[in-house]
Amino acid sequence: MTIEAFIAKQLPERQGLLTKINAIIIKEDTTITATIAPMMGKEMIIYNAPGTFKYGLSSVKQYMSLHVLPMYGSEKIYAKYKALLPNAAFQKGCINFKNEEELPLKIIRQLMKDCAKIDLRAIREEYLKAKKNK
Repeated sequence: MTIEAFIAKQLPERQGLLTKINAIIIKEDTTITATIAPMMGKEMIIYNAPGTFKYGLSSVKQYMSLHVLPMYGSEKIYAKYKALLPNAAFQKGCINFKNEEELPLKIIRQLMKDCAKIDLRAIREEYLKAKKNK
């Protein structure tokens, strides 16, 4: 299934926002490739950086979710965007939202710019190297 077909299957009032968020992610983080795949038992748009999952965008019954793995691994990014997005519901590595008021595009664009700089594969390799040297 294409990303466009996936978005077209979502609630009509969500389609525009999902399309805009998808475009922001693809524009701001050129390291990723996007596909439709299952994650956590739900089909969603999966954005993979070389060798690893980086983001996910889903639409479920009650809300939409933006999964942000760099946020999961960075307390600094998590705290910054939790403060900037007081109307969204934060989990460890995702942001749940119902509309653009809860997740303004200007802030999402900055989040993606911040996260694009993070090389998750390098972080994982350093972690494994340090763990091996213990």
